[in-house]
Amino acid sequence: MNTTGTSTPTGPARARTTATARPPGRRDQRGPGAVRPQRRPHLPPPHELFAERLLAVLSGHRPVHWMLGQTIGEAYEQLVRLAPGTPLRARGARPVIRTCRAFQPRPGAVEAAASISAGDQVRAMAFRLEQGPDLRWRCAAVELGGERT
Repeated sequence: MNTTGTSTPTGPARARTTATARPPGRRDQRGPGAVRPQRRPHLPPPHELFAERLLAVLSGHRPVHWMLGQTIGEAYEQLVRLAPGTPLRARGARPVIRTCRAFQPRPGAVEAAASISAGDQVRAMAFRLEQGPDLRWRCAAVELGGERT
């Protein structure tokens, strides 16, 4: 017993109290074995995600039905008409998105344009996204530009 009238833990009891103590400089209450909260990875804006999805379908890397729940109105029919010709497929080089820009004409709607390159070929793709009552973005229209070489 010490002079203040309290006992200092020894043996296994002392080991338990020091194992959960904070290291010097740590301000939070987590112990050394505590699970840290995970951060959500940075998600790109919806127009960039949809540009990648549309490119996958229009280059033949994904089937059209992959976009079923992600389209509204005429967009799915547009994809059904465009996809069989795989208009964004290139021989030898896998197409990639060079730029993707968006304009928001009103809240809940985004109009985007992307330039797609495969080797020395560059094509344009425009699409419209609309946000539904469930806050999910869906593609409402797709157009391709540029002649295919």
